[in-house]
Amino acid sequence: MEKQEGPEAAQVRLEDPWYDALASGWSDRDSTGAPAPGGHPAAEDGPAGPSAADIYLEVQRSEAFQEVRARYRRFVVPASAAFLVWYLAYVVAATTAPGLMARPVAGAVNVAMVAGLAQFLTTFLLTWAYTRHARLRRDRAALDLRWDTQEMTRGAGR
Repeated sequence: MEKQEGPEAAQVRLEDPWYDALASGWSDRDSTGAPAPGGHPAAEDGPAGPSAADIYLEVQRSEAFQEVRARYRRFVVPASAAFLVWYLAYVVAATTAPGLMARPVAGAVNVAMVAGLAQFLTTFLLTWAYTRHARLRRDRAALDLRWDTQEMTRGAGR
């Protein structure tokens, strides 16, 4: 790959991660190696308003975004803490109380086996609770924010 020199090398812009340069054809070259007609859409437009970075910062500061993040934290922090305590209690009990963990429950099944299987069960329950919480409390608001952000950045200067 050859190193580009001149004004074309300085025109590489990576500000919009959602812009698909290859799909739009702006980086295509003609038979002489010069940029093909059509160019980058933003290069033809004049100043279009706030930049995408400004828009994302505005959205991040918005009350709607803060509410989505707060809903996320209100579920994830306590759920993670509870699961971590439950896991550590299992590990501590297994190492410090082997007599308790070896106590038979039914036949060859002992307390350690029941608690170990309960670890798997609580993992699945926590996953279900998280997806349900996300679907009912966050997804719609997050999709609305995403839609609004994409609409605002559609006309933003790149």
